[in-house]
Amino acid sequence: MPLPVRRPTPGDPTVMRLIQTASGRRSLVLHLVIVLVLLATAQGFDGSSHTANHWVVLVVYAVCSVCLGLVDWREAHRGRRREYGGTDPETSAETEWLAWTATLLNAGVALFLVVEHMLVGAVTTEETATAVSRLPAFLLLLQTGLSMRVLHTAVFAGLVSLAWGGTIVLALVHPDSALLGPHVTLDEEVPGLLTFMAASLVVIDGVRRLRSAVTTALRMERERSALARFVPRRVVGELARAGEGLEAVRTRHACLFALDLRGFSAFTRDHAQEEVVRALLDVRALTHVAVTEHGGILDKYVGDGILAQFVVGRPQAQAHAALACSRAIAQRLALLNDERAREGRPTLRITMALHCGEVLVGVFDDGHRAEFTVLGEAMNTLARIEARAKSEDLTLTASDAFLRCLGPAIRSSLTLAAMPPSSCRDTRDMTLYAVGWPDAPAGAALAPVA
Repeated sequence: MPLPVRRPTPGDPTVMRLIQTASGRRSLVLHLVIVLVLLATAQGFDGSSHTANHWVVLVVYAVCSVCLGLVDWREAHRGRRREYGGTDPETSAETEWLAWTATLLNAGVALFLVVEHMLVGAVTTEETATAVSRLPAFLLLLQTGLSMRVLHTAVFAGLVSLAWGGTIVLALVHPDSALLGPHVTLDEEVPGLLTFMAASLVVIDGVRRLRSAVTTALRMERERSALARFVPRRVVGELARAGEGLEAVRTRHACLFALDLRGFSAFTRDHAQEEVVRALLDVRALTHVAVTEHGGILDKYVGDGILAQFVVGRPQAQAHAALACSRAIAQRLALLNDERAREGRPTLRITMALHCGEVLVGVFDDGHRAEFTVLGEAMNTLARIEARAKSEDLTLTASDAFLRCLGPAIRSSLTLAAMPPSSCRDTRDMTLYAVGWPDAPAGAALAPVA
């Protein structure tokens, strides 16, 4: 079952769109809280002798920050109406530009407040002023990190650290220049810078890990949603309870089922295209329903052929489900043929094959296209068994390995006719049986057809 799945990358705008959608109003609230903290602390708790430039910078930052928060809110509202994977490239580019604007704006106000305090200094409340001057840097570091953009967080931390450290270096190089304000000492500033740098490394690493986890979770959820169209939810739940997600490729036992329409090539030559399509869809529909009802997974359609697997439970439970599915298909096909005969349409004949063995089961994903399927020698053998059954004009054929999984009680209730040895290299060492039920109605007979 091929699925067009595009793997999200760390810079995928789809991931950013979903993260932004999840933030919603919280982004705007965070912008407002930071603006209020900056204005309140500057007014009431900072003893620095602020110039007019200080208030101009804070007011400009407040206006720009609120505007950016409103834009984030609008984009989040628009994102809720987008389907996952349907991000508009032009809109994504615009959002990225706005994100960089917010990052540089945050870095600018943070380094301005830190450097301004170092140059101007506090007059009377040096401890409070020092704490207040550093608080915006840490708050804005966290806000940038919450945007889930690793590069933006690193750029913010780098710019603030560079300006902070550069001012300290200038003060060390020119100790007599009176570069530092009153009540400002390097004994306080150097530990403050080191603390900020350590916090930056922790935040960057946390954002990287969290983003990777979110990206993986989004990809797995999309694959799970896409596979739900083909894989019964009960099967997904059984695999999850067994600790085997759909994504994991594992070696496990499976009972394999193959179905093919007999005489389909002649059918396509002798009937109109509409009749051929309807016959094919009728068989696919009843097979899909039967496989799903019995806990199987419909693997793929190959022309007029159908492949399915039963991978949940013990081998005996898998074999019971596959055999019951085969009988249900035969019975429903008999009813379908009765209906087609009443309508004056040609009846249909099928060949089914059952086999079991160890196979690789899971999602095979190359990053562009994902497919939940099975691989292994047992699949190749199943194809040979089906071809042999079709050449012998049989309705249901099973390998000896499959019948052994059923147990003696079930085998004794079947009508088994051993097939002669095969000259095919893949099946000549196998014992194959034509399978039927003694109580099967004539229209659903599974014994060899003359």
